[in-house]
Amino acid sequence: MSITEVYLIAMLIIIAVPYLVWRGLRTEYFAPLVVVQILCGILLGPGVLGAAFPAYYEFVFQPDVIRMLNGVATWAVMIFVWIAGIELDLKSVWRNRGETGLTAGFALVTPLLFGCGAAWIMLQSGQGWIGPNAAPWQFIAGIGMACAVTALPILVVLLEKLELLRLPLGQRILRYASLDDIAIWAVLAAILLDWERIGRQGIFLVLFGAMAYAVRKLMVRIPPSDRWYAGLIWMAVASLFADWAGLHFMVGAFLAGAILERETFDEAQMDLFRNHILLAVMPVYFLSTGLRTEWGAGGAAVFGAAGLLLAASVAGKLVGVAAAGRLLKWKKGEAWQIGWLLQTKALIMIIFVSILLDKGIISNAAFTAALLMAAGSTMLTTPMVAPSLKEHPPQA
Repeated sequence: MSITEVYLIAMLIIIAVPYLVWRGLRTEYFAPLVVVQILCGILLGPGVLGAAFPAYYEFVFQPDVIRMLNGVATWAVMIFVWIAGIELDLKSVWRNRGETGLTAGFALVTPLLFGCGAAWIMLQSGQGWIGPNAAPWQFIAGIGMACAVTALPILVVLLEKLELLRLPLGQRILRYASLDDIAIWAVLAAILLDWERIGRQGIFLVLFGAMAYAVRKLMVRIPPSDRWYAGLIWMAVASLFADWAGLHFMVGAFLAGAILERETFDEAQMDLFRNHILLAVMPVYFLSTGLRTEWGAGGAAVFGAAGLLLAASVAGKLVGVAAAGRLLKWKKGEAWQIGWLLQTKALIMIIFVSILLDKGIISNAAFTAALLMAAGSTMLTTPMVAPSLKEHPPQA
């Protein structure tokens, strides 16, 4: 068969298998389609089905096919991260900066510290969790931040499904997640700081600021229909420049979106665009992510590490949000609801740890453990928060 035919077989598997599992098993309550796609990527990868049926894996996921899939996946995730940057509502964060800053700080720092503790335990085990290019502090900070991440795009989907998105509680949660999103990328930039390329990174920061100012001015002057083209061009330029500077192209994509005003784009069109990206091309990214999973440290060790990270993530987030709720005197049930909804990880955390893997900060085994933790934490969110919403319904 030709490479094109094998590529189309791979695309058929990528699109069809997760959808059929999601619909057939009716997993929506505890596992949204995005989580099923991630888990299917792991199962279809070299560590599970690839190990059980090596002939299948060698035939479908040939090196040329993987390169083709990776090209689609790279562009898809760049667009998705760019959209996530645009959707940050920094004006709302600023208007409520006292309450938002306190809550977001507790919701980020506490699981970060718990996660750093879990990463230190992983290092002591000597199982090969750290990547070849990492100093111990980079590994600990990276894993700690992975435990603290909240996936803003998936959070929006869950809030919409729970009918919270337009309620005051939902808007508050989005503010907390928005502020934490900024911190996530700032910490990532610090972890990836390359002293050999510090000059390039300084040039990037200076020129990016100047270009961002010019792009913001340009966007409001061109017709709305042209803003999507201009935005994608800007995203590609910023991503290329960030990668050249030794950061990562996804850092550039996020920053390219973050400096744009949400009002620059029609909200309904933005929602459609995000949903179309999720439907049409992001499944390729999830599969490509699954193909990178590895059980080299041993299945039991990887599952053990995933359990440790999940415990650190859940406990840290709930403790941190509970502390904020006590200081701000929230009503009964709110801290539990907010703590669990900020637990959603999936996309952004996967992107985050993929960058750490690319840069050699974590090993494939640590990446697999983090991926399992992301899926587990997201699957727990709805079952844990839905009963509380019935018992303590939020104000309209």
